Amino acid sequence: MLTIFLISAVKVLIVFGAMLLVVAYMTLMERKVLGHMQVRFGPNRVGPFGLFQPVADGIKLFFKEDIIVPFANRIIYMLAPAVIVITALVSFAVIPFGDSVKILGHTIDLVVADVNVGILYLFAVSSLGVYGVVMGGWASNNKYSLLGSIRSSAQMISYELSLGLSIVGVLMIVGSLSLTQIVEAQSSVWFVLYQPLGFIIFLISAVAECSRTPFDLTECENELVAGYQTEYSSMKFGLYYLGEYAHILVVSSLAVSLFFGGWQGPLLPPILWFLIKVFAFIFFFIWIRATFPRFRYDQLMKFGWKVLFPLSLLNILLTAVGLILFSK
Repeated sequence: MLTIFLISAVKVLIVFGAMLLVVAYMTLMERKVLGHMQVRFGPNRVGPFGLFQPVADGIKLFFKEDIIVPFANRIIYMLAPAVIVITALVSFAVIPFGDSVKILGHTIDLVVADVNVGILYLFAVSSLGVYGVVMGGWASNNKYSLLGSIRSSAQMISYELSLGLSIVGVLMIVGSLSLTQIVEAQSSVWFVLYQPLGFIIFLISAVAECSRTPFDLTECENELVAGYQTEYSSMKFGLYYLGEYAHILVVSSLAVSLFFGGWQGPLLPPILWFLIKVFAFIFFFIWIRATFPRFRYDQLMKFGWKVLFPLSLLNILLTAVGLILFSK
């Protein structure tokens, strides 16, 4: 029993430590990629090729003045950034990032917690992240912040519905809510070939869930200054950005696990395959930001309810018909 506990504790420390490191360097990756796409230099001053820029940014945020605005609800104002980070990090617990390995006679599954309702757990926990945004916007006692948080809650409700429905086809094919079993079921064919419509809906909804361009109406500077995080500074401001990038990492990992075979692939080690696929999705998120202009808010809501929601229901219907026809 003690051995199992120690193995689980070590896995948690390694995975979450690696996750924080990846999230920190995702900020550098985004700035570098955007720089090349916009024909300019990205960060290149701190360390060779600018590789120490995330470290410098972290130090800067720690030592900047920590301001708490007058008339703010201090407790909620301080808790809000932590909520969005914790929910994003904890969501990663059920995502398998490799096959099992043997160490000192112990077989260790490369997933923090292999539960049979992994998808349900992930959606339940990740959906709580909106509370961090709403709490921060309301507690700041700023009208722009409040408007940003209200927009965020409406946007997440709208697009989380189509996001959840987009993966129902995969669950119908596998017959399980375990992400480990979903990945193993793709040993011969990736589900993106069976569920192209579901994948497209998932991808668009995921971009909206992460409040990334062109769906970043929760913090658009031309209307709301900076939205829900307008009144935040120092490391609390940094935690909001840490949570945003951690959410992108979780969504990318989920897309890889659901539609692209997870860690499976020829020749290379499983973990390496997983990282290659995940970083391909992260690159796609950055590419989208450099390419498309922002929607109007009414266009955002209409697209979610009048386009993605009906298409996700249609995908479920087509999957059910296909399963009936091919099972005979």
